[in-house]
Amino acid sequence: QVQLQESGPGLVKPSQTLSLTCTVSGGSITTDYYYWSWIRQPPGKGLEWIGYIAYTGSTNYSPSLKSRTSISRDTSKNQFTLQLSSVTPEDTAVYYCARGGPHQVVRTTRAPGTYWGQGTQVTVSS
Repeated sequence: QVQLQESGPGLVKPSQTLSLTCTVSGGSITTDYYYWSWIRQPPGKGLEWIGYIAYTGSTNYSPSLKSRTSISRDTSKNQFTLQLSSVTPEDTAVYYCARGGPHQVVRTTRAPGTYWGQGTQVTVSS
């Protein structure tokens, strides 16, 4: 069974770049037809999809965050990474990495058959 684990700094200063890594075990991030997402949940709000990196290495981002987002991967470590630039306190959230079934992009629903990391709190503050 695939397992995902987020890691990275819990505190980021405004205007800096947030960088988080998702380490995957129990499955390869290059296996055909799987999409690896980043999702966040600000305090008191719902889940917000940030973007994904596909098994091919191609990426797709939320239009509202696209200008500040980059998702990349290290296949030798079976990891994928989120970078969000020019952060503000509004980027404070619990950040999750997730994967669905074949051809399925996980966005804002914890449906059966989807796999999520436990989440990591990121606070943007000076």
